Amino acid sequence: MIRIATLLCAALALPSLAVAAPCGNDSSGFAAWKADFAQEAAAAGVGERGLQALSQAQYSSRTISADRNQKSFSYSLEKFMEVRGSNTIIAQGRQRKANNPGLYAALERDYGVPAGVLIAIHGMETGFGNFMGDTPVVSAITTLAYDCRRPGFFTPHAISALMLVDRGEITNATIGARHGELGHTQFLPGNALTYGVDGNGDGRIDFNDVMDALASTANYLRQKGWQPGLGYQPGEPNFAVIGEWNAAGVYQQAIAIMARRIDG
Repeated sequence: MIRIATLLCAALALPSLAVAAPCGNDSSGFAAWKADFAQEAAAAGVGERGLQALSQAQYSSRTISADRNQKSFSYSLEKFMEVRGSNTIIAQGRQRKANNPGLYAALERDYGVPAGVLIAIHGMETGFGNFMGDTPVVSAITTLAYDCRRPGFFTPHAISALMLVDRGEITNATIGARHGELGHTQFLPGNALTYGVDGNGDGRIDFNDVMDALASTANYLRQKGWQPGLGYQPGEPNFAVIGEWNAAGVYQQAIAIMARRIDG
């Protein structure tokens, strides 16, 4: 974990570096941008496999379309929960907890995060793994690092994705969400690199494995300040930590409501 944190710190310094190729709002400059970005990536510690994945990355028009059309976070809480299927998540979440109480008890013992919170996030993000994305992660995240809208935010995640390729945890062909998120709970690559843990004990971190994904999610929340045994509703100490997972107010409130109902 120390080495992972060191690598990410190097990546997080990247926005201050000069970028020879300009950002762009269409595919026309992507190839030139990749050539220059490869030099930055190599300087940050990305190895041969990561650089090869970068060279194979394709400009993702579907990623740009998704980034320009994020409407649900502007809904009212009631509309957001309806659109995102909260009643189904709660019902299925209660059943998942009942079917495997030992798993969730172990996660709460190790990280202090209650089952309801982890289950609500899992359900909200991918419908419990039923849809984990349709876009190559490396292509998606490098497209966003190149795009002029938010390159400062996505550049460290692009570096991290290439480091994950170096580590053998993803490949250029790994499929994720349209913003480059990975697996059951949709980790951005920088967070995957820093907070990922081997939940099933097989010696590797695979975000498409539900145990690894849930343990990593619990670890993320704990490292972001989750206080075991304290509340997570609005105004309670752990509610702000849900905001570390997603900055949208309606998302945070929905997770708190669903988690409370799942936990009974």
